[in-house]
Amino acid sequence: MVRIRLRRTGKTKQPNYRVVIADQRSPRDGRFIEIIGHYNPVRQPKVLEIDGERARYWLSVGAQPSETVVKLLKRVSVLDEQGKVIPAAPVEAEAAAVGSSSATVSGVTVDGFALNCDSSNISLIYERTARLYRA
Repeated sequence: MVRIRLRRTGKTKQPNYRVVIADQRSPRDGRFIEIIGHYNPVRQPKVLEIDGERARYWLSVGAQPSETVVKLLKRVSVLDEQGKVIPAAPVEAEAAAVGSSSATVSGVTVDGFALNCDSSNISLIYERTARLYRA
């Protein structure tokens, strides 16, 4: 079975993780199929970057995310609160409306996390944070 999980890199007491697609039988830092992102919990703000398109693809073909990766995928709006995949919005229509071919947003900070994501997810991130901080 194929899993989406974290692969630890970095020095002692300075962890840095890669979000990888790997066979569940391979060791944590062993062979993997593809790197789809990275996560640095030490930096302030914490850095989380995941390729949502590739994550959706691997989830659609049956890859099972680990518990930690499920939480990270929810932060970048690939999964909803129930753990279901959120379909990607058509980026071409938004890019045409804006007038540029690239629709990538970087430098967004949510709950102390610096996120780099495509513009289809930015409205979902805004809605989630608005729900969290409503009085």
